Amino acid sequence: MRIGFGYDVHRLVEGRALILGGVAIPHQKGLLGHSDADVLTHAVMDSLLGAAGAGDIGRHFPDSDPLYKGISSLVLLCRVQEILARRGFSVGNIDSVIVAREPRLAPFLGEMEARLGEALGAGPGRINIKATTTEGLGFTGTGEGIAAYATSLLVTGEPGGQGS
Repeated sequence: MRIGFGYDVHRLVEGRALILGGVAIPHQKGLLGHSDADVLTHAVMDSLLGAAGAGDIGRHFPDSDPLYKGISSLVLLCRVQEILARRGFSVGNIDSVIVAREPRLAPFLGEMEARLGEALGAGPGRINIKATTTEGLGFTGTGEGIAAYATSLLVTGEPGGQGS
């Protein structure tokens, strides 16, 4: 078993879609970034790559490469899954948290879990996503940006049934 941790943050701006966990969230602002700026999926990818000893997303998908301009982070997550499989790992579980003042994310968490699980070949119960605020403190509390944290557990080979 291997454990990894990931973190990402992006600024909220006008004129961009807000994508979190591969889900389009209705909101007047979106996250600024080279790809779709999906902070949750980026944190998950860094967590998985770290657990596998495979660096970080910047090494695999540099923001200086025009190939990744506007790309869906779920596409990149599928590529991370391929890296994990080549190294003999699969997802045991992932626990994550999104930190944002707004919008309210609770109605979208289940769909985010399903999208990430599908991209990773991880069944129900292996992906957990929470959302919180910072009670008005810091850049996430003032609504300037959104952050995400993720912790992952990798196991060797194919994991057993749900909850194993």
